[in-house]
Amino acid sequence: MEDYQLLASVDDEFGRVSVLELGDTRILTFGHNDEQSKLNKKLPHQPQHTYLKAMLLSLLYGTPRRVIVLGLGGGLLVHALRNFDPAIKITAVELRQSVIAIAKQHFMLPLSKKLTIVQQDAAEYMATRDDRRVDAIYCDLFHADGMQAFQREAEFLDNCLYQLKDNGLLVLNCWKEARGDTDLRQRLLERFADVRACLTGSGNWVIFAARRPQLFSQASLKQQAQQLSGKLAFDLSQPLTRFEEWR
Repeated sequence: MEDYQLLASVDDEFGRVSVLELGDTRILTFGHNDEQSKLNKKLPHQPQHTYLKAMLLSLLYGTPRRVIVLGLGGGLLVHALRNFDPAIKITAVELRQSVIAIAKQHFMLPLSKKLTIVQQDAAEYMATRDDRRVDAIYCDLFHADGMQAFQREAEFLDNCLYQLKDNGLLVLNCWKEARGDTDLRQRLLERFADVRACLTGSGNWVIFAARRPQLFSQASLKQQAQQLSGKLAFDLSQPLTRFEEWR
């Protein structure tokens, strides 16, 4: 990242948050050479990371009306969902006030009445068990040293399950090492009727845990992906090739 210009940098109790820029590309980083979020200023709604494109395979399960995003980062998932359907009600939970401020100031966060931002620890927020059920929960929880470990714990998964509607979906963005995490897989299979995953080219293991069984066929998935690609402004068929049952 030597060619990038330092646009902003803030230190808080959790460490340093920096914004780097090169041409139309803007990056949010928590440490040396990591990319928490990546924005194309001309196309802010278009995901630049393959893991984020994979997370949007969630739309194959249907268009959500209300979602929770755990881990705001630069707000790129919020951008993509808002572009896909401005009517989706989004609650974004972010631990760090510095990250929220940077997302607003430097990452064109699409503020509206449909977006609620909560500054709180994600595990604590889910433990409150709000009675307003949601269609989907997106977990993208990383710090400078890696993935937040509590996402694989039974208590957190139970709280997510409680918060989801009967046909709801939990989406977990993990490192590729989670593919071999048999404990996590078993905990998900004990709680959810259908568990699938996608291994991205960037080394992420994105998990999709649905409360109801899913009767997908390859033909129907391919057709849906083609239809969704136009609205999403990127080709969803590439991550679809790695979308599989996790059993």
